[in-house]
Amino acid sequence: MQLTAKLIQLLPLQTGTGKNGQWKKQDIIVETDGQYPKKVCVSIWGDKINESVLKIGSSLKIDFDVESREYNGRWYTDVKAWKIEAAGAAPSEAPAGKEDDFNNTSFTSSDDDLPF
Repeated sequence: MQLTAKLIQLLPLQTGTGKNGQWKKQDIIVETDGQYPKKVCVSIWGDKINESVLKIGSSLKIDFDVESREYNGRWYTDVKAWKIEAAGAAPSEAPAGKEDDFNNTSFTSSDDDLPF
């Protein structure tokens, strides 16, 4: 799934050691656009944490998975990001000269140019 939202809060970085070694987790709070904005807590794990993108007020494009688990009869849901990048990044420009080629094309025809 994908979400575009504004970063409104960075929660403290969490670190620890588990059976698989060291881990780190960054929770962020983002707010969606629209008539009824929603706040969502998104978890970012390990090497997916990119501090250069995580600036308060910036718009982010977040690719994530939603996962629920049961513990002692209660259900807990996580929104786990697997890719985060700045939203609205300028798309790569078209190769130079393509528009000029079109604008400079002559649409005059002669009998030699016809394919039939």
